[in-house]
Amino acid sequence: MTTPPPIAQIPDPPVPETPCKVALVQINNSFSGQNYLPYACGLMEGYTRKFSGRPDRYEFLPPIYKRMRVEAAVDHLIGADIVGFSCYVWNEKLSLAVARRLKERKPSVMIVFGGPQVPDRTEPFLRANPFIDVAVNGEGEAAFTRLLDRFPSRDWTGIANLSYLKDGAFVVHPKGPRIRDLADLPSPYLDGTFDRLMALYPQENWIVLWETNRGCPFQCTFCDWGSATQAKVYQFDLDRAFKEIDWFASKRIEFIFCCDANFGILARDIQIVEALAKSKAERGYPKAVSVQNTKNATERAYLTQKILSDAGMNKGVTLSMQSLDPGTLKAIKRQNIALGTYEELQRRFTRDRVETYSDLILGLPGETYDSWVEGIAKLMETGQHNRIQFNNLSILPNAEMGDPEYQKKFGMETVVTRIVNIHGALEVDPDGIYETQDLVVATAAMPRADWRRARAFAWMAALVHYNKLLQIPILIAHAQCGVPFRKLLEAFFEADPARYPVFGSIRAFFDDYALRIQNGEVEYVYSQEWLGIHWPADEFVFIDLVVRGKMDAFYAEAERLILDALGATRGLLPEDRIADAFKLNRAMVKGPGALGDIEVALGADIYPYYRALLEGRDEALLVEPVTYRIERSKEAWPDFDDWCREVVWYGNKKGAYLYGSKAMARHLAGHF
Repeated sequence: MTTPPPIAQIPDPPVPETPCKVALVQINNSFSGQNYLPYACGLMEGYTRKFSGRPDRYEFLPPIYKRMRVEAAVDHLIGADIVGFSCYVWNEKLSLAVARRLKERKPSVMIVFGGPQVPDRTEPFLRANPFIDVAVNGEGEAAFTRLLDRFPSRDWTGIANLSYLKDGAFVVHPKGPRIRDLADLPSPYLDGTFDRLMALYPQENWIVLWETNRGCPFQCTFCDWGSATQAKVYQFDLDRAFKEIDWFASKRIEFIFCCDANFGILARDIQIVEALAKSKAERGYPKAVSVQNTKNATERAYLTQKILSDAGMNKGVTLSMQSLDPGTLKAIKRQNIALGTYEELQRRFTRDRVETYSDLILGLPGETYDSWVEGIAKLMETGQHNRIQFNNLSILPNAEMGDPEYQKKFGMETVVTRIVNIHGALEVDPDGIYETQDLVVATAAMPRADWRRARAFAWMAALVHYNKLLQIPILIAHAQCGVPFRKLLEAFFEADPARYPVFGSIRAFFDDYALRIQNGEVEYVYSQEWLGIHWPADEFVFIDLVVRGKMDAFYAEAERLILDALGATRGLLPEDRIADAFKLNRAMVKGPGALGDIEVALGADIYPYYRALLEGRDEALLVEPVTYRIERSKEAWPDFDDWCREVVWYGNKKGAYLYGSKAMARHLAGHF
């Protein structure tokens, strides 16, 4: 390996007069006919136009921003002298295939790779892909502009963040300083870059990636955000953010994905969400915003999300726990993130009826089967009854976890699996190019059998509690009898298949699919019949129970299992109260083909008590006869596909699986 001398004030040579055609590639996935504007490409082009010694010598070709055939992409790029690829986990294989074929057809083209998927341990990557001329590690705007200004020279002396092969030797340049004054980065939304692109493709329905700051003060080992940005958070100008919001509204942009690592970490973030909410109220756009919450700033995290929720701009607030095990949190360097923050936010959002969902990651170092199950139960104890999103751990190359020594230390086993999107269609690539990930399927603390068991347990918890199929009786049994949530969930998970054949078959399916993932199959269950998409295993089972007419048997077995789980506390909750809870829950589950309201007569006022439990309020269960009207006429899905889509799929993050209900009459003092 050759290491150049430290980078000092090395002036660039004069910029050549030669005209230069530049092409940029940032391939993103399409979502429901929508495509992201290629934000990284826009930044590169804008920075070059602003800081190049001769910006007029560059002709930027229209960027490639979505997946396409390799030959079509190469045809688009063939006229370029320099092509820069922004490489991510969702586009790596296609980007490499396009670059390889482009080099075959035009050996003189200079190919530059940057982005999060370019590993900091770059030498093996470059030797495996010799068609790449130079790789950029870290922020790329300044490095790419200096590369352009040197072209056609291959003398890259003094340019920070570069790695390349020269005469067979690996050369790596030291990392340069980050861009501290983010005003140096022209906004592609405001400088005309994306106006030109949108004019070229008027048929597209665009969505956007947006930064209001850069940096992350945390160092989670599974994430490359903190390590890539070296902790310090720098801010884009607030006036710029306001002008970009105005641009989004003027272009009728519906959805924004905010790329900030910790939105709400800055006091001014309140002003930003207020501007977003005002824009939607006054102009109708943008319609929805997704942000990643800051970790420890409880009040601002609450306020920013509450403002977005009140404006109808989010689909659920993410409370990213990842793990609740102290040893695991230390191993992944999240021990400085206060769990009390999440508990307080959960209580406040639940009180305000703002939907939240929590993230847990399966396969983290130090996590055992026991700590995993305890973590799920703990989240339920602290009030998370809307949704836990159970993610399988995958390895990012520039995260600390991407270091082979780190993986060896914790006994991490991985398998290469194809990446598919949750609820994504089965895509057959005509070139046979599919993106993959390194999925963790076992650790020293969680051997392969325990990983399968933990994965299956998470699916069972999602099915019975978070898909709301049994949530009402689970909460009532817990509150009235003090039965731990773990024991209640284990009653379903460990049901004897001889006595409980429906639950036995569900457990067998979950066990089998967990094994299939370990053997390299995709994370989600594909169904051609049910919308032709990939379903989480718990949702697949929900649909299957409905299709096979097994819901009545499912509820009959579940009621017996709950009664068994009560054990010595069974006398604290009369069987008819449990029966009432099951009767109401069964009636409230949104099902296909249900037309017209129905009435449900119970011996106790279950629903307000259930709502009080969800919201953490201390309220007694009123034991008086009551009749409820289940308001099914407001939402009906006579078409099965519509039910699959609008209830099971769209209800996922909001947990919107139950009909509304209201008490029609109560038996008080012997009279209705």
